[in-house]
Amino acid sequence: MNVAYAMGSAGGGGGAGGGVDLSFIIMMAVIFAIFYFLLIRPQQQKQKEIKNMRDNLAHGDMVITVGGIHGKITGLTDTVVTLEVSDKVRIKVSRDYIGMVTQKATKE
Repeated sequence: MNVAYAMGSAGGGGGAGGGVDLSFIIMMAVIFAIFYFLLIRPQQQKQKEIKNMRDNLAHGDMVITVGGIHGKITGLTDTVVTLEVSDKVRIKVSRDYIGMVTQKATKE
């Protein structure tokens, strides 16, 4: 009889009714805040910087594509960038695949 009584009261939670513990909610909020400030927010800021860089491309800028091609911008549209990779050799690349600007065009 003592065994049945002990087993019955162990799973009941002392009459809590299976409610969520407040410390668990606080711990989950702290973990979410850590993830937000260490992972999500820096990634959003990086994406904003990349979008700003791609929006400010200009003729004459030296760029590197995501695939590693180095070239000079000779033409721009809303979605396509024309790069001169060698003398009289030009390729068209989607604006989304410009990885970085290595040298801004000089103002003359």
